[in-house]
Amino acid sequence: MEKSLFEQMGGTYTQVGDYLIPNLRLPEQQGQPIGVWGQRHARYLKQHHKIIYMNLLTSGKLNDYLVDIENQAENMFLQIVKQLTESEHITEEKERNPMLWYSQLNNIRERATEIVNAEIIYV
Repeated sequence: MEKSLFEQMGGTYTQVGDYLIPNLRLPEQQGQPIGVWGQRHARYLKQHHKIIYMNLLTSGKLNDYLVDIENQAENMFLQIVKQLTESEHITEEKERNPMLWYSQLNNIRERATEIVNAEIIYV
């Protein structure tokens, strides 16, 4: 009897009654830990792009993909915060009025988060 493609690639079966059920296992996912941005994107893919999520998961590429998303998002976030802080002269306000400075910085961080979410995470 000729082996199936699944068997030729190292796959095995378990007999359950009259049926042969393939023994499926996901590839080992090794790599860097995923931060907030990557986790947020993973949840989005799982809910709205299930096929893409499953393809990445079953091919063993999900972790690397999410690490890349994490790095892109974090770099974009930091760049936007820096640009907005400079353009709105926020650094000058810190010593004069710390409460106002924190408020303005939080506002910038929220705007930067919205931009990153719109351009990288929820795409």
